[in-house]
Amino acid sequence: MPVTVLLVDDEPLVRAGLRAVLEAQPDIEVVGEAADGAAVVPLVRRLRPDVVAMDVRMPLLDGIEATRALLRSVDAPPKILVVTTFENDEYVYGALRAGADGFLLKRARPAEIVHAVRLIAEGESLLFPASVRRLAAEYGDGSGNRAARAVLERARLTEREGEVLRLMARGLTNAEMAARLVVGTETVKSHVSAVLAKLGVRDRTQAVIAAYESGFVAPG
Repeated sequence: MPVTVLLVDDEPLVRAGLRAVLEAQPDIEVVGEAADGAAVVPLVRRLRPDVVAMDVRMPLLDGIEATRALLRSVDAPPKILVVTTFENDEYVYGALRAGADGFLLKRARPAEIVHAVRLIAEGESLLFPASVRRLAAEYGDGSGNRAARAVLERARLTEREGEVLRLMARGLTNAEMAARLVVGTETVKSHVSAVLAKLGVRDRTQAVIAAYESGFVAPG
């Protein structure tokens, strides 16, 4: 089955460019478009895409608020890929904190766009981990804010789960973590699932944000 994608951007040329790049791939299908975040929830309910590729800055409802609305009101929501002009943007970090799964620069090469959509859909690695670390250093509270510290304390991660969270923050895939920890990939998947469940987050991007916000992992 192809990865289905909904494109959300107020610039028609951006949507057209993304559509052309993605639909050139046999395993990706663009199922719809929208010009503003306000249209995301009804379109997702109707089209059920695997991934929403969404601009972070839009005139009516921006990508941050659209992400919050989507995660709040849709059961089994799709993965959310924020599309942005500027990498070091507080709006991008705000969208990640709100629940987005990763971000993509509008100037990215076609191969990078395709890779980002596939990686977000698979959910087995962190997209652009170095950039997420930079955003956390710039806009997060590296000393550990109280709410995030409380989440980590309540999670009571085991020593191995803590190792897995640190490796996730570095962007390692399940296979790479398995090799580093000298265990099987199924064991790593079990540890990742346990970390997500204990932290109460839906994916590894949110787990890594929680790790940075709490001070469990130092950005940089």
